[in-house]
Amino acid sequence: MTLPMVVPAQDLPARVRIHEVGARDGLQNEKSVVPTEVKAEFVHRLAAAGLSTIEATSFVHPKWVPQLADAEALFPLLGDLDGVALPVLVPNERGLDRALALGARRIAVFASATESFAKANLNRTVDESLAMFEPVVTRAKERKAHVRGYLSMCFGDPWEGAVPVHQVVRVAKALVDMGCDELSLGDTIGVATPAHVQTLLAELNEEGVPTSSIGVHFHDTYGQALSNTLAALQHGVSTVDASAGGLGGCPYAKSATGNLATEDLVWMLQGLGIDTGVDLGLLTATSVWMAGQLGRPSPSRTVRALSHQES
Repeated sequence: MTLPMVVPAQDLPARVRIHEVGARDGLQNEKSVVPTEVKAEFVHRLAAAGLSTIEATSFVHPKWVPQLADAEALFPLLGDLDGVALPVLVPNERGLDRALALGARRIAVFASATESFAKANLNRTVDESLAMFEPVVTRAKERKAHVRGYLSMCFGDPWEGAVPVHQVVRVAKALVDMGCDELSLGDTIGVATPAHVQTLLAELNEEGVPTSSIGVHFHDTYGQALSNTLAALQHGVSTVDASAGGLGGCPYAKSATGNLATEDLVWMLQGLGIDTGVDLGLLTATSVWMAGQLGRPSPSRTVRALSHQES
């Protein structure tokens, strides 16, 4: 491929690690349940495209996320993916036990910056949810597992509106202080703008949270995901969450539309001369294949453009 033309920009990371969430965050929002074998093939295809971190599944109670009820069946099917990190989401100690029993080495907890979403997603207050996560993080660290802390509603909440930066920083700092190795800042309903992103990152730095431990997770509800990602890159962030084909949203926040598409992110990063290790052609083919499994076209503009060129 001769496009995009590579025109590097100054003061950006030389390499970005893409935290691929399509197999978990993407598929959990589907109305239908995707067969376990299809999920396994999806993860293998993503790995073959060069993605080195692929969030595999979630060990939540099947009642809450029936689309991921097959976690115990799926995870062993991914054991041949040497060199690929396979994080899994765990909501509590029971979920952690299930994940560790299958050999999971990277786990994630999912907190909220707002009381309304904490109640909707976890049926707890923010502080109650943090208290629930603390033994999960402690036990995971005792087992030498890597722990990621997701923080949702960092930029806006469908019930509460604008979320004060200091409120987000308080919960983020609590996750880091309890032992999370990495913090993912979630724009769950896609309302962030670039200066807002950079202000939050600067405030976190001032409170002692290093940029090197921060990832960003943007939704494209208002078409701002790529501009917000670029703002984060300009601040030094080098971990970006994305979902192959733009799959996903949030089952607990109806205004949350699709995640940033991995292909759209890779196209921008390639144009900036930033290494990702991802083969865009193979990734696009994977998303076209997955769209066929789901019976609808991919919302990713890059997938549509490249698949149209090849047809």
